[in-house]
Amino acid sequence: MTDLQAELRRAVRGDVGFDVTSRALVTMDASNYRRVPLGVVAPRDADDVAAVLAVCRERGVPVVARGGGTSIAGQATGTGVVLDFTRHMNRLLSVDPQTRTAVVQPGLVLDRLQEAAAPHGLRFGPDPSTHSRCTLGGMIGNNSCGSHSVAWGTTADSVRELDVITARGERLRLGQEWAGAPEGLRALVDGELARLRTGFPELPRRISGYALDALLPEKGADVARSFCGSEGTLGVLTEAVVRLVEAPPARALAVLAYADESAAADAAAGLLEHGPLTVEGMAADLVPSPAASLPRGGAWLFVETGGESQAEARARAEAIVRAADLLDSLIVTDPAGQRALWRIREDASGTATRMPDGSEAWPGWEDCAVPPARLGTYLRDFRKLLTSHGLRGTPYGHFGDGCIHVRIDFDLLTEAGVGRFRRFSEELAELVAAHGGSLSGEHGDGQARAELLPRMYGPELVALFERAKGVWDPDDLLNPGMLVRPSPLDTNLRFSVLPREPVEVAFGYPADGGDFSAAVRRCVGVAKCRTTAAAGSSVMCPSFRATGEEEHSTRGRARLLHEMLAGELVTDGWRSTEVRDALDLCLSCKGCRSDCPVEVDMATYKAEFLHHHYEGRRRPAAHYSMGRLPVWLRWVARTRTAPLVNTLASVRPLASLAKRLGGIAPERGIPRVAAETFGRWWTRRHGGGSADGRDVVILWPDTFTEHLSPSVGRAAVRVLEAAGLRVAVPPTVHLAKAPVGDGRTVALDPLSLLRGRGRVCCGLTYVSTGQLDRARTVMRRTLDLMEPVLETDAPVVVLEPSCAAALRTDLPELLAGDPRAARLAASVLTFAEVLERYAPGWVPPSVNRPVTGQTHCHQHAVLGDAADRRLREAAGLTGELAGGCCGLAGNFGFEKGHYEVSAACAEDRLLPAVRDAADGTVVLADGFSCRTQLEQLAGVRGRHLAEVLAAVLDDGVS
Repeated sequence: MTDLQAELRRAVRGDVGFDVTSRALVTMDASNYRRVPLGVVAPRDADDVAAVLAVCRERGVPVVARGGGTSIAGQATGTGVVLDFTRHMNRLLSVDPQTRTAVVQPGLVLDRLQEAAAPHGLRFGPDPSTHSRCTLGGMIGNNSCGSHSVAWGTTADSVRELDVITARGERLRLGQEWAGAPEGLRALVDGELARLRTGFPELPRRISGYALDALLPEKGADVARSFCGSEGTLGVLTEAVVRLVEAPPARALAVLAYADESAAADAAAGLLEHGPLTVEGMAADLVPSPAASLPRGGAWLFVETGGESQAEARARAEAIVRAADLLDSLIVTDPAGQRALWRIREDASGTATRMPDGSEAWPGWEDCAVPPARLGTYLRDFRKLLTSHGLRGTPYGHFGDGCIHVRIDFDLLTEAGVGRFRRFSEELAELVAAHGGSLSGEHGDGQARAELLPRMYGPELVALFERAKGVWDPDDLLNPGMLVRPSPLDTNLRFSVLPREPVEVAFGYPADGGDFSAAVRRCVGVAKCRTTAAAGSSVMCPSFRATGEEEHSTRGRARLLHEMLAGELVTDGWRSTEVRDALDLCLSCKGCRSDCPVEVDMATYKAEFLHHHYEGRRRPAAHYSMGRLPVWLRWVARTRTAPLVNTLASVRPLASLAKRLGGIAPERGIPRVAAETFGRWWTRRHGGGSADGRDVVILWPDTFTEHLSPSVGRAAVRVLEAAGLRVAVPPTVHLAKAPVGDGRTVALDPLSLLRGRGRVCCGLTYVSTGQLDRARTVMRRTLDLMEPVLETDAPVVVLEPSCAAALRTDLPELLAGDPRAARLAASVLTFAEVLERYAPGWVPPSVNRPVTGQTHCHQHAVLGDAADRRLREAAGLTGELAGGCCGLAGNFGFEKGHYEVSAACAEDRLLPAVRDAADGTVVLADGFSCRTQLEQLAGVRGRHLAEVLAAVLDDGVS
């Protein structure tokens, strides 16, 4: 392997990676399969591709071409050299509006092509749900389709010419009328015309096997079209000329409701005569419960229509509704409303990996296709087959094309379960063939289905596929084991290498039965975290958008954790430097917890890893300086040395020394410590007084509000009291009796709140640095202090979103055995939530100004911001906050080595939004990190929503 690596480094100008991390990142795609490659090459151009093929051909090393790695049948994995086209060969070379064509490299992400074509009123027709990260090369290799295929067909329908290099180094330009055909291909076809004319089923989504029928003379002998769907087994694509279609200026979305999926499937084919752009189907068991925007029913068809005007698009949608026999319907013309509905459908590839009861479901048989008119009958037979094997699945997909996606709750961890997986696969292949269908209707055969192609095509046609492979690739160098002479469908399963017994961990992982391996298995590779341009309120994954490196994506980190558990590539377990380095740039923003379709929680996994990685040994300096920030700040407060600390921090040599010793980025300024803590202000202002007869809320004195921005706490008190609420602060709640929401009063003993040492703390800084033993100690002390409060059912309002998220999630997951943890987590409310629930009649002051800024990433991921939106609207604060992460993210942006990535994250969305804001715009930033980032990078003062409202209450101005 060393010699191969050295030879490749000499031969190519691109990147050559034979290290553990490079290999571990590509052991899997989005399928059930895993193969460990020898190395990875990211070629810079076609000459690099030819050089790699020459070196590997001489050594007999297989080559696999890989795009976004979202293939679901295993065809993007291999044991030889993997060609990664996403790093360099990822450009859009040209768009020609006159000929409606574009020239692309294989690593170009589909959305980038769509963005370039849109100003010309054009688009690429096929649009898989992975459009934000799948590549054109992968789409051509799989003959991808997407939701608009009823209107614009498959990728093969959109290909004009292809530049290809064969395994033996021949450079071909594929097109119609035998253009670019390798020697021997035409003779093979001429000798098998009858078989080619009769051996292929007629249906819109026939993706399985080689498209040799595209070489028939009556079909234009289209070599480029025939190459589509060959899964990298015939040649390596280096450039493509693709066709574009006109995008309708206006669209409407009709959501048609039916009793169940079979009824929806029966109706789908009848809608095609109306010329819709989509006919997509999904059932209720795939839809999140909050999706109240859907009309009543058990299954839905998403039927999109287009037109020259909004009125025309709506009229076509209304015509379809009138023609349909349905339970209920909804027509949406608002683009934002349409996007919200489409997100439900697009996320199905991830959400389908969990059954309604939370158990796992897997791909492998997720995209069979039958003639659309037979879809309802096929689905009923399919359900019967599932039941006969004791399996469950949730079908959805392209009903208008007869193509069904489904994840099934296969047991792929035990020998018996894998045996049932094989038996079911064999019987389903027979069922699909009996309905005149294709084993693959979109995602390709790969290892998942290639073994069963004889059941669809018969042995003679499959033998013809093997002969065609021999013409293109006589040495079987390219992606061997796929399509022809396939590997058995029940080998190379990615789960077989994972430990059978649960790994000892600190967090509870309640959604995964306490099993860390199951938590890591959540990542199925759909790669939504690899989007390079954030949209809407999404957060995930800021570090990937900053670096563009797979190892800095949620998926990449999950892959490395998988390999750590497997122990084959990553051999030093929790001590792994490869995993540590990949997690180093994880901001712990928790965006993946909400934005990932399967709710991978990399922030928790990172904390878990750091806990074990540094157990019993010295930690980085930042873990002591910032991980234990509450300790240092309490010491400053007790000694009343804040003015001295601030003065020393302003002296450059001393500040530089402190930052160097503390592992703090030299580019960062040290935040000023408040001269008077929030707690001292509270005591000075309130003493022991109380205001009986009003509801009590407990205002949580988080570390940041207490020591660094007490103005936020003071403002919150002003607003909460103006709303008629009685505010108390632990651990010195000055109440004899506290009225609660239902009118009961429960006695509180203020002295009992002082028995613990120190103050309440959520433990956030300890969690984020992986000091989980210390975090649990702090949390237990907090629960001891808060116990009398928990007995009252009083709400606990937390002003700092990251602290609120820690109390809601980290606390009960680290102290799963303590019922008080769940009680405290359930009592935590945000500032806006407590006003909405406990002062519903209160009208906030009118600010009447536009806002900009960013929704805190932890609020987006854990807490939700619906109440905040309503409060802002009631106060006349107009406009939307950006999504994403500010990039400071607590200790992350302060740590040495993180400054550039931290700043890049801020430049992704937050800083442009602030710079583009009109004069007089209020900059909202509820998190201390967000406010600090704005101040240090943009010289802008961000304010907590409480501060904005309090300013109007006090002065009448904002």
